[in-house]
Amino acid sequence: MSHRSAAAPNDLRAFWMPFTANRQFKKAPRLLVGAKDMHYTTSDGRQVLDGTAGLWCCNAGHCRPRITAAIAEQAAEMDYAPAFQVGHPKAFELANRLIGIAPEGMEHVFYANSGSEAVESALKIAIAYQRAIGQGSRTRLIGRERGYHGVNFGGISVGGIVSNRKVFGTLLTGVDHLPHTHDLKRNAFSKGQPEHGAELADELERIVTLHDASTIAAVIVEPVAGSTGVLIPPKGYLQRLRDICTKHGILLIFDEVITGFGRTGAAFGSEKYGVTPDMITCAKGLTNGVIPMGAVLTSAAIHDAFMSGPEHMIELFHGYTYSGNPIAAAAGLASLETYGEEGLFTRAADLAPHWEAALHSLADCPHVIDIRNEGLIGAVELAPIPGEPTKRAFQAFLAAFEAGVLIRTTGDIIALSPPLIVSEAQIDELIGTLRRVLERLA
Repeated sequence: MSHRSAAAPNDLRAFWMPFTANRQFKKAPRLLVGAKDMHYTTSDGRQVLDGTAGLWCCNAGHCRPRITAAIAEQAAEMDYAPAFQVGHPKAFELANRLIGIAPEGMEHVFYANSGSEAVESALKIAIAYQRAIGQGSRTRLIGRERGYHGVNFGGISVGGIVSNRKVFGTLLTGVDHLPHTHDLKRNAFSKGQPEHGAELADELERIVTLHDASTIAAVIVEPVAGSTGVLIPPKGYLQRLRDICTKHGILLIFDEVITGFGRTGAAFGSEKYGVTPDMITCAKGLTNGVIPMGAVLTSAAIHDAFMSGPEHMIELFHGYTYSGNPIAAAAGLASLETYGEEGLFTRAADLAPHWEAALHSLADCPHVIDIRNEGLIGAVELAPIPGEPTKRAFQAFLAAFEAGVLIRTTGDIIALSPPLIVSEAQIDELIGTLRRVLERLA
């Protein structure tokens, strides 16, 4: 048996990077080697202002002492405990804390390890619940165009981002999609929720007429569609979806992997918009991005429907090796404590006026065709270079990184979601740098 010598640490060939232009990256790598509060440190010693909270996840900023200490202490005390037929206290404590901050009606927590897994869990629970209550014909799932629900087969089936779907075969059967709410003609440069588009929720009635309610298990949407480029829900839209789902016995799932934990100015987007779903998926900010963890929050009715039959029998044949992992649970508890102590669930609401004004000041920059904002979320949409979609925004990403600011792009949209600890001065720095980048774009 031969052994090849280990490659040097700076050999980039072995790592096939996710959602990355690998060949471009490896010619001119952008390596981060440190992080603290609002900044990353690059391998060449530069400070880069984090305009994206990592990947929408580091809501309290980076390397926060309470969280890093909790992880170290837990790893030294107990590194792992199985979640099948045994448990450990912190998983239960975190579940109780989550229910304490969740919208009224959420009573139970099912753990996963990412947003993608949380979505898969919620979709499976929805179908199994309908069967448990004698509605076994309800197996159809309804997503939305441009929706993002992770990258597993269930998530890309209900999701609506074409590039995430088109090369992976036929996906799940029995899935339909609502239209997206992006309406540049009527809603461009809206501040907060757009005025137009609530009627798009009525497309659910058309889908119900097509398939019959007796075949539909659940509808899943993001309160704010994040990864597709920040699509804010039109006024009244989410409530109309809730009403139609209630009318037809369809479960409503809110994917709050991005909107959870203070991003919109409330603990959850459902609280911000005053609409309570039947299930909420969350991840990312749950552990401040420090360690993978996801969760599904469910109503009592959903949970209780499974609690029948002999007590010694497993009620739901689903779960993961790392469900409720002790170190992740410790990170989750410390993250919730940090959010609470620093008032971060409402800080986005406090900063929203300054954020909105700064963001919309970019309206006169070259190529800008729309600006959108909600809480501490923002998007700047650029006109694409003819025949070269995504290239203009990617050029902006590269230029911003060189200028000391991390932004995120999807298509020709720049998405911004700084940690909730950002100061007004740092907002001004972020937007000022972005203005200089946009003014130099071809």
